[in-house]
Amino acid sequence: MAKKKSPTPSVQLPLERIERKILLIRDQKVMLDADLADLYGVATGVLVRQVKRNPKRFPRDFCFQLTAAEWEILRCQSGISKGRGGRRYAPYAFSDQGVAMLSSVLNSTPAIEVNVQIMRAFVTLREMLSTHKDLAKKLAELEKKYDRHFAVVFDAIRKLMEPPPVSKKRRIGFIGTDNDPEQ
Repeated sequence: MAKKKSPTPSVQLPLERIERKILLIRDQKVMLDADLADLYGVATGVLVRQVKRNPKRFPRDFCFQLTAAEWEILRCQSGISKGRGGRRYAPYAFSDQGVAMLSSVLNSTPAIEVNVQIMRAFVTLREMLSTHKDLAKKLAELEKKYDRHFAVVFDAIRKLMEPPPVSKKRRIGFIGTDNDPEQ
């Protein structure tokens, strides 16, 4: 069996690569164990084993295991196979504090360097959210200052600030005539 290679020390990971792996689960920004293991250059089992060996370092607000329902939703959204191979248990999710704590149990130079980059990505996302809130506050102040003639402009800006709507995708595959909801 091939052994995973560690990333070369002092190699910078693109910020976008890290940011794509940050998910919102239970109203918390988290990263999954497999994504972190990939970034650290270790097997997922090694990472999970270290977490299980050090339970006092990972309270529930630092690390939690997804429920079966959460795992099913995540699998459906990302197109992960349910068939043979792959995971047999739900993944662990790590908050930014949990990621910071991982550096104490994965004590290798590449892991520490990658950890610093991951923490910077969390900080960047937090700053972007803060900027968005500041922009909304300034917009509200401007709206109070100017008369109703600019209401259309303010409404348009607010619509641009809203996140895109989640579209309900139609299921792919054959639907028999007995089960076709459109007939």
